[in-house]
Amino acid sequence: MLRGALAAAVTPLRDGGEALDEEAFAPYVDFLAAGGVDGLLALGTTGEGFLLPVEQRMRSAQLLVEAAHGRLQVAVHAGAQSTWDTVELAAHAADVGADAVAVMGPPYFPLDESELLLHFAAAARACAPTPFYVYEFAARSGYAVPVPVLERLRETASNFRGLKVSDVPWDRFAPYLIEGLDIFVGPESLIGPGIDAAAVGAVSALGSAFPELVAAAVRDPSSADLAPVRLAMERFPFQSALETVLARRGVPINPDVRRPLRVLTDEERAELEAWLESSLPAPAR
Repeated sequence: MLRGALAAAVTPLRDGGEALDEEAFAPYVDFLAAGGVDGLLALGTTGEGFLLPVEQRMRSAQLLVEAAHGRLQVAVHAGAQSTWDTVELAAHAADVGADAVAVMGPPYFPLDESELLLHFAAAARACAPTPFYVYEFAARSGYAVPVPVLERLRETASNFRGLKVSDVPWDRFAPYLIEGLDIFVGPESLIGPGIDAAAVGAVSALGSAFPELVAAAVRDPSSADLAPVRLAMERFPFQSALETVLARRGVPINPDVRRPLRVLTDEERAELEAWLESSLPAPAR
């Protein structure tokens, strides 16, 4: 069962984002482990999962599970545009030893409750008995998963354990605090209220490059304010900026991202590095 602070991991890429940078996976996971997080979510929004072909997503999941060596919990996001690809990715994640599988609702098409239920149930069945989580992020999927779908999924899928919820503000987040389901907080701004309302942890994009800050925020929400870091990073193309930070912190990783995402311009890189010089936390130990 997943618990605690999870980093929404980046996916190391090279060759302009066209190929996996396989040699970077192990040192990156070492960095996250040293930073004190309890685990990672692979191939979510931060990890560019929807942009990568199925074969690269499978290979990334395998490399992350192998690099974790049981030191970190590894949840794999298997959401895809089609149910077929989602089922294939979910089954593969379970086969390679992932601790959990998460699935976001497919974007683009407006799905009704029956379609969503069938989609999530097929994904949960494909990875069973590995714990299954719904990844609720209306800003990315284009719609919110109706709560009745989740209630029906509990009756259908015995391995359905909970959700990662990335909706803001609080009144859009709170309906997913469903008794008996484990909830992970996506927005850093809601970590404190979420933990107070019995969320079991957080999955944070900032944790991919600042794991020690997110670990501290989950363990003592009153002691950490992640808002300045989030605001600083959102001034730049987000995924490439996180990878630029990681390289600055000693991880041998490129800033490459999958198109149509882009890398930082020279001016943006200089601005980010100037901010890092004045604000970068001490290296993770």
